[in-house]
Amino acid sequence: MIDFSLHIATTHTPLPSKDDFYQWVKVTLSPKNADAEIGLRIVDEAESAELNEQYRAKAGPTNVLSFTLDQNPLVGDIVICAPIVAKEAKAQGLADIAHWAHLTVHACFHLLGYDHQTDEEASEMEKREIETLQSLGYDNPYGVEP
Repeated sequence: MIDFSLHIATTHTPLPSKDDFYQWVKVTLSPKNADAEIGLRIVDEAESAELNEQYRAKAGPTNVLSFTLDQNPLVGDIVICAPIVAKEAKAQGLADIAHWAHLTVHACFHLLGYDHQTDEEASEMEKREIETLQSLGYDNPYGVEP
């Protein structure tokens, strides 16, 4: 069972439901989710920029951040910036809900230890994201098969 909490710290709308977020997290972490504790915080650009600067030494807001706690990949926090998600979805011609699902799944894979620092890592992570999103009924967010 996943101990899942959702914190909304933005006035940006529309947002997916708590059930949507929970489903995306659950499917991504399955079958290793027996003792998962995941906190998801939806923020605005100011908070995203502050966290991005503090933890990644990068200026400006970012779409999603993942924080693994206690070196346990099933315990962590995810921060998603709602205005950035909306801007990216519009720019990429995506349905908002599909982009929310992708970023949530993407963040969960980071919590599981996946990364995209090298081409090989990126290819493996993208493959797993595509498979997970397709199992949830969403199209490949990368447009081409990895």
